[in-house]
Amino acid sequence: MAETKRVTASVLLIGDEVLSGRTQDKNLQQIARFLAPLGINVVECRVVPDIEDEIVEAVNTLRAKTDYVFTTGGIGPTHDDITADSIAKAFGMGIDVRDDALEIIEHWYAKTQTPVTESRKRMARIPDGSSLIDNPVSGAPGFQTENVFTMAGVPAICRGMLEDIAHRLEKGAVTLSRSVKGDNLREGEIAEALGTLQDENPNVSLGSYPYFMEVKDGKIKRGTHLVARSTDSAALDGVIDALTNMVSDLGYVPRVDPED
Repeated sequence: MAETKRVTASVLLIGDEVLSGRTQDKNLQQIARFLAPLGINVVECRVVPDIEDEIVEAVNTLRAKTDYVFTTGGIGPTHDDITADSIAKAFGMGIDVRDDALEIIEHWYAKTQTPVTESRKRMARIPDGSSLIDNPVSGAPGFQTENVFTMAGVPAICRGMLEDIAHRLEKGAVTLSRSVKGDNLREGEIAEALGTLQDENPNVSLGSYPYFMEVKDGKIKRGTHLVARSTDSAALDGVIDALTNMVSDLGYVPRVDPED
């Protein structure tokens, strides 16, 4: 039986380096893509600096609004890695080095004959009552505190941690996506009809995205990409048919579900 429940998630990106532009975030995209086939929709994303009060406020706000929260960044060995302490504060929990987390870290560092310093032991500080999230890339675990999943900021590590999260999540209705492209179609030409179609189909989300691409001889290829998303496949198909007719009626050749 298909899932029909709407399940939501939010993403909290933590770190001064993201806000400064020095680090380009990739985690929002990969988290959203990982969750989509599970029927979990990312509905909000925030970026906060390495400031405890701001992390605490964001965590508490998001965990009350969405079914799940995914945080990335700030769980390394340095002084500015304050996410674990902030999560503990948000939940009113204690925090300390935990034996099971430390054992994992010691095992990984032993492989490279690297000493486990006091700084590295910081990565074994886990809020009380949290469950560990496996890190198959570099060892140091993330952790789950109720509906909040705390993961590393390095994209490859974050992606690896997601594999230990999927089985913990309640699945929802999968949102399907289809689209129609019209080369040379301008948004203004279809805006009114698109608005009417949206009003007539409230259970389908419609988006319009103009595109501009340089082709041979420096010429510009332009057009509009019309995207429809819904958990109702029949309604989605009906909207795609309507969009196809709209583009055709305006004198353009519709490309349905284009690969590019």
